[in-house]
Amino acid sequence: MSCSTDDNKIIVNESTNPVLITPEDGVNIILNPSTDATVALTLVWDHAAYSVDTEIDYMVEMAAAGTGFATPIALPITTSRVSTLTGLDLRAKLTNAIDDPNAPGLGLLDTEDANIEVRVTATLGNNEDLPMVSSILNLTVIFQAGDVVITPEDPELFLVGAPQGNYGLSEWDNVTAMPMRYIGDGTTMVFEAYVKVGAGQGFKFIGEQGTWDNGNYGTIDGAQDGNIHNDGGSGDIKVAETDGDGLYYVWVDIDNLEYKFIKMDWGIIGAATPGGWDGETAMTYNFADNKYSITETLTADNMKLRSKNTGDFIASDEWAFQIGADDPSAYNTNAGDISVPDGEATIELIIDFDGSVTVTGI
Repeated sequence: MSCSTDDNKIIVNESTNPVLITPEDGVNIILNPSTDATVALTLVWDHAAYSVDTEIDYMVEMAAAGTGFATPIALPITTSRVSTLTGLDLRAKLTNAIDDPNAPGLGLLDTEDANIEVRVTATLGNNEDLPMVSSILNLTVIFQAGDVVITPEDPELFLVGAPQGNYGLSEWDNVTAMPMRYIGDGTTMVFEAYVKVGAGQGFKFIGEQGTWDNGNYGTIDGAQDGNIHNDGGSGDIKVAETDGDGLYYVWVDIDNLEYKFIKMDWGIIGAATPGGWDGETAMTYNFADNKYSITETLTADNMKLRSKNTGDFIASDEWAFQIGADDPSAYNTNAGDISVPDGEATIELIIDFDGSVTVTGI
């Protein structure tokens, strides 16, 4: 039951703002005649949290970019954490006149790309108490007309389980299941992820956010042997039981119902480092911060960051997982060398769930 300001016996405080999870910030959405009757935009957000466990109302707002939500349009208030719009609905929301008496929109033109902003506001009670607002999601809507060429979308697979809690999400919440990176060839169902996993934490793979009915992949009778099956009674996959807390590389082949995993060790390597090009100087991993770091005296020369143990095990190639100059990912085998000066450096590396990286200190 929701709280309202009429109930002065309960004190409720804001705790955690809602977080928009899907789609990613900055994506393009294409609208054309073939998308009118299909879902063009799916918004998923993690729940807001208040100091009292009560029903939460959510309102999704859209506005033209750069207007500060001065004249937004709002979707119907919901208690769900998912909102969808067909192509026809989204087009109307964007292009209908602001003062349209039946279905007001943003008044944008469908002859040019539309840059919009989206946010979610959580409130309690019939008085819209204690509003908490998400960060802003930026989207570009591309209007197409006439003959349309549809580009096939990559297959999808999501990780759901206890590790979601390591990323500020609710554990085992299939609505906020985490999208894995597709690495197949367009015909194969192969995926990867770089996952913070605590000892004893389990997870599964599902084919669609918000449901267990479109793929529910887990272990067979609990055996942690690299084999999975699609079954509601499948067991949890537990990759950290032996090596403990860490960042794990997880690879899964849905076609052959197989998975691999390894706890990633990262280090620095190259002429600028103590071990030269013959071996890595190990970095230290901090589980809480999801960060590798090392403080070392470097020589003016070239270097890279590398995870030899992952490359050897997954690809039989010690250089399969490396990070070099201007390299935004952990899986680039063609990364260029990083040139560094003489002196002590504290190098830090963060690897996101999809393998994108942030390197500082060099």
